[in-house]
Parts: sequence; C-alpha cells; structure tokens
Amino acid sequence: MRKLDEVRVEIEEIDKEMIKLFERRMNCSKEVILYKLANNLPILDSAREALLIEKNSKLVSEDLRKYYVEFLKGVIEVSKDYQKDIKDNE
Repeated sequence: MRKLDEVRVEIEEIDKEMIKLFERRMNCSKEVILYKLANNLPILDSAREALLIEKNSKLVSEDLRKYYVEFLKGVIEVSKDYQKDIKDNE
C-alpha cells in the first residue's frame, strides 16, 4: 500500500490532466453551439446524450460504471449550461 501523500500527489497530477481535457471538451461544446446556431439546428439532442452515455459507460469497469454515468451526466449538464450562456450572449 502506498503512502497517503504519494496517492494525493498522483491525484493532483490527474486533476491537472483533467483540467486540460475539461477545457478541450468545453471548447468543443462551444464549437457545437456556434455551429447549431449558425445552421438553425435544435440545441437539445437528448438522443445524442443517451447514446454518448450508453456507449462510453461500456468502456468503464462494471464496478465504477454507475459512478461514471453520474460523472458524465454532470459533464453534459455543465456543457449544456455553457452552451446556453453562449447562446444567450449571441
């Protein structure tokens, strides 16, 4: 078993990587909303969200799957909030 401080250092490194990925994902979300607005496409795509959750949850180990689904739902909600803010400011 590793020491607690060693594990915490690794968590901090992972968090830094997740920040980069979060920013990258949010930039893509921005591109999506701008494209949808420019092309008069519907903003909400519930079928796409469900497909994303179903597809990606299969990639996670079964013991963590329900937690990942909740995590992904949270990410999707944050992305939608960001897109709404962009839309409202257009």
